[in-house]
Formats: sequence, C-alpha cells, structure tokens
Amino acid sequence: MQFEDHGFQPVILGGDITAYSLARTFHEAYRVKSIVVSQVSSHLCADSCIMENIIVPGMENLETFLSKLAEIGEAHADGKLILLACGDWYVRLIVENRAELEKHYIIPYISEELLNRLVLKDSFYDLCDANDVPHPKTFVYDVNKPHSLDGLDIDFPLVAKPASSAAYHYAQFPGKRKVYFFDDRDSLENMLLNLRTSSYDHKFLLQELIPGDDTNMRILTTYSDKNGKVRFAAFGQTLLEDKKAMGIGNPVAIISRRNDEIVADATRLLEALGYTGFANFDIKVDPRTGKHYFFEINTRLGRSNYYVTASGHNVSRWMVEDLVFDNPLPEQMVIAEGDESLYTVVPKQTLMDYVTDPQLKEEVKRLYSQGKATDPIDYAVEEKFIRKIYPRIFMSKQRKAFKAAFEAARAKGKKA
Repeated sequence: MQFEDHGFQPVILGGDITAYSLARTFHEAYRVKSIVVSQVSSHLCADSCIMENIIVPGMENLETFLSKLAEIGEAHADGKLILLACGDWYVRLIVENRAELEKHYIIPYISEELLNRLVLKDSFYDLCDANDVPHPKTFVYDVNKPHSLDGLDIDFPLVAKPASSAAYHYAQFPGKRKVYFFDDRDSLENMLLNLRTSSYDHKFLLQELIPGDDTNMRILTTYSDKNGKVRFAAFGQTLLEDKKAMGIGNPVAIISRRNDEIVADATRLLEALGYTGFANFDIKVDPRTGKHYFFEINTRLGRSNYYVTASGHNVSRWMVEDLVFDNPLPEQMVIAEGDESLYTVVPKQTLMDYVTDPQLKEEVKRLYSQGKATDPIDYAVEEKFIRKIYPRIFMSKQRKAFKAAFEAARAKGKKA
C-alpha cells in the first residue's frame, strides 16, 4: 500500500473501534499511516495495514505513558505529530501533562481548568443552566457522604451514572456498569454500597428517567476552531445502543439528521466557554413532549465518530486544516445535512429485529438499498486475509450478543 507524506502523522491512543475509525479517517483524507498505541493486541488494529500498531501494556501508568510518547516523539522529530485519545482517561492524562507532551505533539484538547468544569457532569449541568441549555432533573450523590441520599427528590424509576467517567474507569466493584437503571431505592442503595468499596471517590448522578427507547437518543458532534468559534456540527438519531454492561449508552447504529435548535443550544454553550476542538453530546428527546435534554458532553470524538465522516464530512480534515496546516476554515458554520447515511456496527437483521418503528425500518432498508450504510471497520483497502474477514466475524459476535441481551431482558421482564 502506498502512503503520502504531508508532514504530519496522527498518534492515536486506544485499540477499539474509536481508534480504527480515526485511523481510517486520516487514511481516507490524506493517505497517511497512523501510529496507534494499544494496551493489548486485537485483530481490529494489529492486522490493519493503515496503521502501525504498537502494543504497550500499562499505558494508563503515568511513567509508561510519558516514556512511550517521548520515545515516539523523538523517533518522529522530523514531522508534526497530532495526539488523539480514545478514552476520557487518556484525555485527562494528555491534558494534565500538556507541557511535557507539547515538546513533541500538537494537543487538540481544552485546558485542564475547562476540562474539570465539563467532565464532572454535575458541573456540566450548572454550565447548562447558565447558558439556557435543557438537561434532566438531577440529584448529586456524594460517595464520601453515605447519608447524602436522604435528600433524594426524584421519583423511581431513575437513572444513575458517575459524575467523573475518567475516575470511574479505574474503579472495580461487583456489578459495575456504565449506566444504571433502578426501579426502587433498595437496589440503588445496594449498588452504592458496592461502589463505596471501590477506589471511586467522586460524585454519582441520579436523574429522572426520560421515557423512550434507544431511538429517542440523539448525538451531536461539533468542531470549534483554535479561537473558540464553532465551525462545524453533525447531528444524528440513534437507532440502537450497546447492551453490554460497560458499553451501555454507546450508539451502535445512527442515521444522520439535522436539528438547528439543538445545534444552537450547543453552540451557545461552547462559545460562552471558549471551547476548542471536537465535542460530542448525548441528548434525548422526550416522546411525550418532543422536548430535548442534554445528558453529557465528551471532550473528544466519541466511539461512534465515524457517523460524521459517513455523512460526508471527514473529521480529520477539521483538525488538520485548523491545527496542523493553519488553513482558514469556512467562515459560516457548516452543518451536515441529514437523512443521507446510516452508520452501523451491527448487522442489518439486528436492526430489523430490534427497531420497532415501521418508518425507521423502511428508512434503514432504503439506506441499505442505496448503498448508504457504512460499517467503519469494513474498509476495502485492508490487505491481510484475517483483516478482510474480521468485519464479518465481528458482526457475527454482535448478532449473538444482542440476541442474548434481549433474551435476558425478556426473561427478566417475565419474572418481574
């Protein structure tokens, strides 16, 4: 395979779909080969020809993290390196060590001060209030004050999730999940009891449950230039979310849409804060009222970021033109048009089985028939046989995982 030299190279920290999707966008846009640093080997990245996959166990350890990145930086001192993270914990490590890392890398992330205000979700909701951005009713539980649950004023069922995703990444305790749904106080208190045995010492958010299935979820990705002006936005409707314990809330199928009201809400918030770089928002629409609620912000490109590129707007171009080449971006905000693409990391039949809305089913069929359905890990340029068949293997695993998850949910419902 031939690669091109544009005087820069991406260094991507991670080994999942996020990492592969990012490497693919850089290859599609510039024909560059990314360096992907993973903690473990997988067919997804290790067998790919569009990247150099370096396996470094213990990259979460600060000494290992800084040492390896300095080694890579020194080995590529003749060009520009842009450093990208595929997890909140990596974003924090990068931001907290910016002064050291900037010796070798372009850092496309916000300041530590702003990061702290945004990634602690209770602080994020305060900022939403200050900028008239709607969010669910929320109760903040302090893990260090066991009796602080006494003031809970939200009816069950409710949703619970950590205020700090980065700190929660390191916590280990029985029954750990990314997001929880509780029907009664006893089950909530049991989870919090287990949580307090872990290393997690931040806050937990208890929220009103906005009704509606996965198709009521929305996703918004924005890019703000180095001066803090929002230049781009891509909106989408989730069709299905991951059902694995530590994957709950991750969209696995998205149809591109357009919603200027939601884009305006996000723009107002981001520009008030002087935000720079990519942001990714989780939003839900209440089917009873049509009102939307902002759930959280990710200060990086999300796991499903390829939905943006699939809609016709390659995410890597925004970063590279702005931060690497210092080229002017379009003066007017670019908003991706909707209804033109389907991003999916699950089989078509899985969508047909679990999406119940007839109109959405027909739309999925239409997008498949028009060749507008995209699987980010199924990239035609891959050369190794194992990498060519891996997307099929992955889809088979997805089909079985979703079938098992829904059968378990049905069984639980019957018992209830």
